[in-house]
Amino acid sequence: MSILVFGKTGQVATELQRQAQVTALGRDQADLSDPAACAAAIRAHAPAVVINAAAYTAVDRAEEEEALAHLVNAAAPGAMAQTCAKLDIPFLHVSTDYVFDGTGTEAWTPQDQTAPQNAYGRTKLAGEQAVRAAGGMHAVLRTSWVFSAHGANFVKTMLRLSETRDALSVVGDQIGGPTPAADIAATLLTMAAGMQDGQGGGTYHYAGTPAASWADFARETFALAGKVVTVSDIPTSDYPTPAARPLNSRLDCASLAADFGIKPPNWQAGLAAVLKELGHDGA
Repeated sequence: MSILVFGKTGQVATELQRQAQVTALGRDQADLSDPAACAAAIRAHAPAVVINAAAYTAVDRAEEEEALAHLVNAAAPGAMAQTCAKLDIPFLHVSTDYVFDGTGTEAWTPQDQTAPQNAYGRTKLAGEQAVRAAGGMHAVLRTSWVFSAHGANFVKTMLRLSETRDALSVVGDQIGGPTPAADIAATLLTMAAGMQDGQGGGTYHYAGTPAASWADFARETFALAGKVVTVSDIPTSDYPTPAARPLNSRLDCASLAADFGIKPPNWQAGLAAVLKELGHDGA
């Protein structure tokens, strides 16, 4: 199965390349700010499946650059999906919990009403809508709190801070599911194979379990890494950011298990593997 991946250096794209023989396109080969170029790349490579693992992910900067974020997160995936529909090949697209407003305490299902609270979320929702509107075989995979040994992410930030700090204040009222990029990549590959055989399709959720706060995530990171750092919980209101963050990022992953047999990953096990790869396994 020939797989074309948009994205090359991002967390999920990196893991896709580690786990399978894929053709991964970086910005120099397919600039997502040029949707027509993305469509042309699909036609040129003529793959069996396309996975879009690239996005504009600078959440706070998107408040000032929403037009650019929309081009990358909505117009480009729309062009990809339209091309895949014409070629009659599956298109898989990674999205986010930020399409929801973050209220309540129940896990969001794929069918729940969307109401993004920031520019990034709005552009990602527009991307989902464009993918569906293309009318082809598709899967939108919403995930949350992605981490790995690569790129910029919460785990690596915590490890860096632990080098100079023995106490940190971390937001404790945002609850979600930290999700290993390696597991997201494996899920996308399983879904791609299944969709080639006519299995599933639509919108799905995939996030780590059990639910945790950022403060919980930090404490577990330090504990597994053997770092002595005291973590104090603070409310979101004490850590203002340009873009509003959802308080409730829990995702209900039942439909993914039903259609593809894929269960949510245990994020603590994934964290242990990432820390080991980074040389911070507490040994």
